[in-house]
Amino acid sequence: MSSEIIDRPAPGRALALAAAALAAWFAVYLNLIPLADAAFALLPLGRESAAGEAVWFFIYEVPKVLLLLALVVFVMGIVRSFFSAERTRAILARHGGAYNNVLAAGLGIVTPFCSCSAVPLFIGFLTAGVPLGVTFSFLISAPMVNEIALALLFGLFGWQIAGLYLLLGLAVAVVSGLVIGRLGLEAWVEDWVLAMPASGADYEADRVDWASRLGAGREAVREIVGKVWPYVMAGIAVGAWIHGYVPENFMAQLMGRDAWWSVPVAVLIGIPMYSNAAGIIPVVEALLGKGAALGTVLAFMMSVIALSLPEMVILRKVLKPRLIATFIGVVGAGILLVGYVFNAVL
Repeated sequence: MSSEIIDRPAPGRALALAAAALAAWFAVYLNLIPLADAAFALLPLGRESAAGEAVWFFIYEVPKVLLLLALVVFVMGIVRSFFSAERTRAILARHGGAYNNVLAAGLGIVTPFCSCSAVPLFIGFLTAGVPLGVTFSFLISAPMVNEIALALLFGLFGWQIAGLYLLLGLAVAVVSGLVIGRLGLEAWVEDWVLAMPASGADYEADRVDWASRLGAGREAVREIVGKVWPYVMAGIAVGAWIHGYVPENFMAQLMGRDAWWSVPVAVLIGIPMYSNAAGIIPVVEALLGKGAALGTVLAFMMSVIALSLPEMVILRKVLKPRLIATFIGVVGAGILLVGYVFNAVL
């Protein structure tokens, strides 16, 4: 999203429009099932068939996921209007030790970037003098534990699963950053990155009024939802196919909790794929509905959005191969642990 926020001259009117839009959002969201039933009734299909189940799933999930996504992106667009990129860098450069890793991982939650779009900010942190391990905590958290993933997990599975995912995802980001930082691998960063000049501070976010913040939220919805909706549609289409056509016992055997190898296999399957949280969570929902184990499926999800091949290709411009391999190994070990923990406790 652009860091430039457009001034809005009528804050009272902007707040009234936002309240009306929120009321309309709830009215639609609370009636999604009857709306989906009404739309499905127009089609020459029965719910008892595999095709009917797949089509109903698609009709219901598309507005549900897009509504959740739009609301969360709007709210976090407002939140991000309080922080400029320069302020974020300054905050991370202010403290030392493990505190910075925790702070960087926390900042990743409010940045709805896919793994690839988080890389430019990762470079900015390095050029601003933020330690390497701290930048990795952000790079891991931003795609994996961002607010979109948490909101969709909450909306689909409840606060317990969303909360456990939050805690374990942050643990992976913080511990991975600490490990990489302790290894002292700065020499494995490409020389041109460390040679870049740091940008100056800019705290214009302090002087933005609420009408402009609401405008920032709307702009975030336009830009982010406008970019990710094809991934959402593709993910829901895959999920609908799984929901309608894949036998339950097949997924239970492949991604169940009984086989020790299911978690590493799920991670290996996920790495070559590329999606973001909005696109992969409908697939997660469908896999769980077919009997796959929660820990195995979430390990698959984490590997898709935190260790994707496109991210590795982009990181190669910034990091030397040995550091990329270390990054994959450390994060991959954390994801495997999360998968096994989820399978053990749920």
